[in-house]
Amino acid sequence: MTSYRGDRGKGNRVADHGVLLQICCMDSQKSAPSRYSPVAMLLHWLIAIAVIANWRLAEGAEHASKAEAQQIMGTHMALGMTIFTLAVLRLAVRHIQKPPPLASHLKSWEVVLARITHALFYVLLFALPILGWVAMSSYGSPINMFGWFEWPALPVPQDKETAEAIFGVHHLLGVAMVLLMALHILAVLKHTLFDRDGNIFRMLPFGQPKA
Repeated sequence: MTSYRGDRGKGNRVADHGVLLQICCMDSQKSAPSRYSPVAMLLHWLIAIAVIANWRLAEGAEHASKAEAQQIMGTHMALGMTIFTLAVLRLAVRHIQKPPPLASHLKSWEVVLARITHALFYVLLFALPILGWVAMSSYGSPINMFGWFEWPALPVPQDKETAEAIFGVHHLLGVAMVLLMALHILAVLKHTLFDRDGNIFRMLPFGQPKA
């Protein structure tokens, strides 16, 4: 009789522990954010708009007169360093405020593709402005930041051929950025129009993303 009561007591304790574990898991899921923080959202959209604007500026400079092209590219470089600054802030915010986990309904290949895409975005957001900065520094020129101040040149050897070669790499990475943006937009359209999972609302202050 004593053994039976002891076994039953142990069984109750195990059941209690199981219930507590389920409650803890439910609380953890509830506490996990379903969308990015307001600061992360703001930086995301500012960077997105600035990157698209800078791409269009570069395209416009190719069809402008020499004087107009120089003025356009001056704005392009200033906006590039602005993007660099915003990207640094974005990375800092991502470190301080952890992003929401990817939706549980995503397929394994979607998760892998999303992680690779985000990593490549960060690489390009830093590589493009840094290469432009190094190239301008190789010309011995600072970057005029919209007439407000000058972004100082790096202490690198002045070499026109090196600067042109770096700008060539910069151009290729710019093409890669445009292709990556197109892929990202297609993914957003897929989730919004076909999957209808509200994934876009993770980066918007309204709507309800699917967990």
